[in-house]
Amino acid sequence: MFKDRADAGARLAEALEKLNLKNPVVYALPRGGVPVGAAAASRLHAPLDLILVRKLGAPGHPEMAIGAVVDGPSPTVIRHAETLEQLDISDSYVAEQTAAALNEIDRRRALYLKDRKPISPRSRTAVIVDDGLATGATMEAAIKALRFAKPLNIVVAVPTASGEAAGRMLKIADHTVCLEAPTPFWSVGARYDDFHQLTDEDVIRHLDDGLASGLAKQPA
Repeated sequence: MFKDRADAGARLAEALEKLNLKNPVVYALPRGGVPVGAAAASRLHAPLDLILVRKLGAPGHPEMAIGAVVDGPSPTVIRHAETLEQLDISDSYVAEQTAAALNEIDRRRALYLKDRKPISPRSRTAVIVDDGLATGATMEAAIKALRFAKPLNIVVAVPTASGEAAGRMLKIADHTVCLEAPTPFWSVGARYDDFHQLTDEDVIRHLDDGLASGLAKQPA
């Protein structure tokens, strides 16, 4: 069990330090991954940035992922073809959900980062952090999007994950740090004493309080 996301981030950073990562940059998935990523970035003396991913939910079941959208100069759209076929979901529905997701990504980037430039992972170790993985759909989308930017390697770092999600990360990331994968896995929140819903203000505070002090100085 973790006390809260800051505790999880500190414990995650201890594991990451042992890897002696070359020129790391920490990318947090908002909202829940930001306090975890901020704690890890501080411990690693690495800059903190965001990778904005929005899950595409099934009709009537928004928590069921049918794909995901990742921010970028050319946004990356991940479609789960098998799920789309099983649920007989139309292309028009996917297009509608994708447009809505991109609008929310634009809103969050403007709100969270303002005029700060994104940090390029090129020739750096990209460490993607979240507070946990249930299905791993959004993390998978983030990995695929970052691959196009040519980092040295990609490290997935999470405090907790389902066995299925952790296994998938081992296959698609260059390295995976997962502190626990309990069986049975009920939910990410079940592994935290404090797992309160984060606000936009919480995200901004973590980015502005000095943990991400190198962010604005980085080249686009």
